[in-house]
Amino acid sequence: MTAFVTTDTVLGEVLDAGLAERINTAFGHRTVGDLLHTLPRRYRQHGQRYDKRELVEGERVTIIGTVTTSTTRNYTTKQGQSREMLTLTVEDEDTTFKVVYFAGRKIKFMLPVGTVAMFDGTVSRFRQSLDLTHPEFLVLRSVSGPGRELKGSGDLAALARLSAEIDAEGGPSLFDRPLLPIYSASKSVTSWDLLGAVVTAIRALVPVVDPLDDTVLAAGGLMGLDEALRKAHLPETVKDADRAGYRLRFDEAIALQLLLGARRRAVARDPAPASPVRPDGIRAAMEARMPFELTAGQTAVLEEISTDLALDEPMNRLLQGEVGSGKTIVALLAMLQVVDAGRQCVMLAPTEVLATQHHRSLTAMLGDLGERGRLGAADEATRVVLLTGSMSTAERRAALLDIVTGEAGIVVGTHALIQDSVDFFDVGLVVVDEQHRFGVRQRDRLRAKGRDGTVPHLLVMTATPIPRTIAMTVFGDLEVSELDELPGGRRPISTSVVPARDKPRWVQRVWERVREEVEAGHRAYIVCARIDADTGDAPGGTSGGDDDRGSDRPPLVAAVDLYEYLSTGPLAGLRLGLMHGRLPPEEKESTMSAFAAGDLDVLVSTTVIEVGVDVPEATVMVVMDADRFGVSQLHQLRGRVGRGGLPGLCLLVTNAREGGKSMERLGAVADTTDGFVLAQLDLVQRREGDVLGDAQSGALASLRLLSVVDDGEVIEIARRHAEEILDSDPGLDQHPALAERVRRLSGSDESDYLFKY
Repeated sequence: MTAFVTTDTVLGEVLDAGLAERINTAFGHRTVGDLLHTLPRRYRQHGQRYDKRELVEGERVTIIGTVTTSTTRNYTTKQGQSREMLTLTVEDEDTTFKVVYFAGRKIKFMLPVGTVAMFDGTVSRFRQSLDLTHPEFLVLRSVSGPGRELKGSGDLAALARLSAEIDAEGGPSLFDRPLLPIYSASKSVTSWDLLGAVVTAIRALVPVVDPLDDTVLAAGGLMGLDEALRKAHLPETVKDADRAGYRLRFDEAIALQLLLGARRRAVARDPAPASPVRPDGIRAAMEARMPFELTAGQTAVLEEISTDLALDEPMNRLLQGEVGSGKTIVALLAMLQVVDAGRQCVMLAPTEVLATQHHRSLTAMLGDLGERGRLGAADEATRVVLLTGSMSTAERRAALLDIVTGEAGIVVGTHALIQDSVDFFDVGLVVVDEQHRFGVRQRDRLRAKGRDGTVPHLLVMTATPIPRTIAMTVFGDLEVSELDELPGGRRPISTSVVPARDKPRWVQRVWERVREEVEAGHRAYIVCARIDADTGDAPGGTSGGDDDRGSDRPPLVAAVDLYEYLSTGPLAGLRLGLMHGRLPPEEKESTMSAFAAGDLDVLVSTTVIEVGVDVPEATVMVVMDADRFGVSQLHQLRGRVGRGGLPGLCLLVTNAREGGKSMERLGAVADTTDGFVLAQLDLVQRREGDVLGDAQSGALASLRLLSVVDDGEVIEIARRHAEEILDSDPGLDQHPALAERVRRLSGSDESDYLFKY
């Protein structure tokens, strides 16, 4: 073991090499700092008792109790060997456990009646009894009284030896501590492995240099870092543990906010192409011919964006709003303001279906204002060009020519726009739709395509609402604008849950409702969680409803199978189409176009139609196996209907059990159409890692302790301190420890923002 241990010391120099390797493999901890920045899952307090009602079968628990009965019986194994099974009754105040050892001949002498011991194992339940089978154990007080050598098994025995060493040095025994840390374990590393590793590291650790100034520590009432690293694992009181955990979360929060603040400042240093509003340009012409008035929210948001675009400092704005709240028209008017200034606009979409839909809808909204170079075009007209990866060589060549010459004022496309081979005439504004599907680097590659050293303005949009505190954390380099009302003409969407398991007749009624809507001249979507029997489970990696484990659950409905069944069965005679991600792009486009044009009545699809698709005549959305989708995803799907002034109907078909969590979640979707309420519910249930997707790439994915769901207050305080630090020391030259922390948090080129200037 090395004698001089810092937080940068590799674990293999402090711990047994095998244990260090297992910890690294299981948790990714390479250094002492990595290990100590992983907090205990909870603390076991002396006198703390388990509530029987809260115990879960299969959960690993640690109990401290008194052996009240001990019985043995002999049995013969299948191999013909004689064994002695030991069964103990252990009382932990009002909770009684049975502890069973199938090879208990030696153990019975270490655990006689009256012994107080610690047992660590997995809960199983037999009839009304809670059992621990073959748990590790440690004798805390034997019947012969104190002073005897600690006896135990497994990792607890190893921990006992470490505790004896500490005892010999005059320190307090680990097992006499008022709070004993319990860590999240893995198959190869137990909580006691981790505790032993932590104690060994802390004993050898030299005092840790604090990266925060005394003024920041005092202003925030923060514990010093060295004290926090020690007391987070070995606290004397609950208050110590809380303060230590707060300090370590604050460190992650301030590193994140320094990174976001540095990025914001780095972008602001470059000039942007100022594009003030013109009273006589294409935007004014578009506003004059719009058949509807903007809502108050749209007007306010557009004013914010217009003001930003008029400046020579790059706009960085997140526009989020409800499904159907009118983000597209706001984005179009913003783009036309930039076109009026003689520059191009780029709209980046995550899928070809959505890019094609945007191209179609923008062209339709503009009319002759989008037909530059064609007969009958308006005098102020521009051209809208589509660029996707599946275009033919001739189509691509023509699009690239319009882009590089500036004939195309608005360019719509997918990731194909990011390629180095795409040259723009003069990009003034980049609009990124469905921001959560793009990482920071992707949007920055488009920003780098500005002309003459300028940086295009940036507007990112999402129809997946994110609570403001979350948005400010994840997209902390962006200003946030919200559209929280629906435009005129949007009708409420009625949502109902269809319990297929308990009321199969209701499913037939679903198909009857679809037929009724079609016969009334409307159209319907039917969404499935998978393509066919060969594809995996639900979207988002969900393998099943959270309360529906069991062999009696029917398999997921596949789009291909359902299409065949409905075409010849309940919906026979209607015009059905099938769309999914494995179809060739031209087939997806033709199917979507046929549905939009009214040549198809019903579209059976996977979630490729989740966002952006706009068919005003669609009034019904049927979601099969709805419990396999997230709350926000269901809200997105529901937003595909009721867009043309007609009432919308969403039917959530599920095999989930009544009274379970899945049904509770679906009920919440049915009860409200407020996307922000549902987004908060989604965050609480699924946590930010699932909900935010690629938005958490880079720095946010590196966070170990900070939760953007739970730690809003910590983040806000850290943001203020980060701004103050960057104001006086933009490159963190006077704060080398903080600069290093930011580099480590990011683990990528993102931290280069600190050192650009």
